[in-house]
Amino acid sequence: MKSDLTLRELEVLRALMDHNTATAAAEALGLSQPAISRTLSQMEATLGRKLFLREGGRLLPTDEARKIDSELDVIFAAISRIETQSTDLPPSERPMYLATPPTIGHGFLPQVMAEFNRRFPRQKIVADIGSSDSLVTQVAEGRFDLALVDSEPNHPGVWAEAFRTSDLVCVMRRDNPLAERDVITPRDLDGQPFVAQTRRHTVRAAQDGVLAAANAHPDAIFEVGTVVLATQLVLQGAGVALINPFPTILRLDPALCARPFRPRVAMRTWFMTPASSRPSAAVLAFMKLVRETVASQKGYFE
Repeated sequence: MKSDLTLRELEVLRALMDHNTATAAAEALGLSQPAISRTLSQMEATLGRKLFLREGGRLLPTDEARKIDSELDVIFAAISRIETQSTDLPPSERPMYLATPPTIGHGFLPQVMAEFNRRFPRQKIVADIGSSDSLVTQVAEGRFDLALVDSEPNHPGVWAEAFRTSDLVCVMRRDNPLAERDVITPRDLDGQPFVAQTRRHTVRAAQDGVLAAANAHPDAIFEVGTVVLATQLVLQGAGVALINPFPTILRLDPALCARPFRPRVAMRTWFMTPASSRPSAAVLAFMKLVRETVASQKGYFE
């Protein structure tokens, strides 16, 4: 096996061995199907030989893929032991550079950063705020070691992994008549005062498609750039909004409530790291803590 295969590539290979399609492997790893296909192409280019044969939509492993896979149990078992036993990070004078869009940065990141500092007090962190689309380029250029973003990155210079999937919800004031409903549908929103997010947001494209399919036309008086501003306008009685509940619902104003929206519209939240370098021990530890924190809050987003 070539030594320059990355751990991420080996994880993708193992998932493809287990599931036999790029789509199923992507679902298992929380990645996009194009990311799986791109990673497979990179592995095959690195090794200079085919790892899987394409037949009828399935991926059949070659002898080379089976040989590599036979060595992976030892590797992944060792990594699991290290992650379980490690209680500190290697000394580093370099800060870890993090970035998120405003909603994640203000509503979720502080608690993770504070807990990370309690566990690893010697690791410095520099955190910044930016829009998800602008952060893609900055991560690809290596200006940030890790970003947490609320739209799927599609850039060859970044590696993306989904760590949270939440269903779209409808946020409203508790005194809104719609609050009496257990579930909100597109027809419920027809003609309703509505706070929309601008078209650069993933949620906007998703909501527009569902509303158009139901021939529902909310009265979108406002279009705003952040979920925080959307919920604040809802609080002021400007209408209702469809949002990704993560992480806003954790700190929703008591005067507001959220109701499930149907049909389901899945919204994913992503880790993003530079594709040109392996994540540092600090980055991997931070990602692990994010997963732990999200798992402990899972009930808020169901």
